[in-house]
Amino acid sequence: MNALAGGGTFATLPALIALGLPANLANATSNVALLPGAAASAAEFRDELSPVGGIPVKALAAITFAGGLVGSVLLVLTPSKAFDFIIPWLLLLGFVVMLFGRSAAAWLHARVTIGWKTLVVAQSLLGIYGGYFGGGVGLMTTATYGLLAAADPRSLFSVRTLMLAVANLAAALVFIAVGLVVWAVCLPMLLGSIAGGWLGAKLGKRLSHRLVRFWTLLVTAATTAVFFVRAYG
Repeated sequence: MNALAGGGTFATLPALIALGLPANLANATSNVALLPGAAASAAEFRDELSPVGGIPVKALAAITFAGGLVGSVLLVLTPSKAFDFIIPWLLLLGFVVMLFGRSAAAWLHARVTIGWKTLVVAQSLLGIYGGYFGGGVGLMTTATYGLLAAADPRSLFSVRTLMLAVANLAAALVFIAVGLVVWAVCLPMLLGSIAGGWLGAKLGKRLSHRLVRFWTLLVTAATTAVFFVRAYG
């Protein structure tokens, strides 16, 4: 899901919570588990990397890494019970972005011109969100870049996937350092993440985008509904 359209967190997070992990530990463990998959996808797409809006990929990665560190520290400081009530809204935000992000970006691009300074600010916020939670951040990144450069989503696979991996890496360093990762469930998911990230990047060059989008939206909507019932039902 992450390699094809984003939203892999919507699959891993509920699975970890179903195994009995508190929401904040599940989120941290999910982040670390998905890192190798994001890295595998980024490696597969590395030949397609190019600057976005005139900003070099290395600069975007540095901004994302710094934002990821900030976001992950914010998660560490968020009490588990508070995160239980915050997480449904984060899931809903991710779902809305997946549903309307591309059309909203196209609508705005026809009316607004944004420059590199705006992209730097947006990339910082994406990094923070990616470090704190990350659900739907791939779609948010695609929508943001599309607004700036009017680029086709397919052409953004590579840089979007790399930014996801960089944000995950920054967060993983913090989560591991403070002991939020439950390794007994993380390690098996790591193996699946590597296989899925590599396979997803391969399939991304062949599968219909409409099919991938439909499946991702279906999983995202169901997960969001379950978490709202869990927190407020």
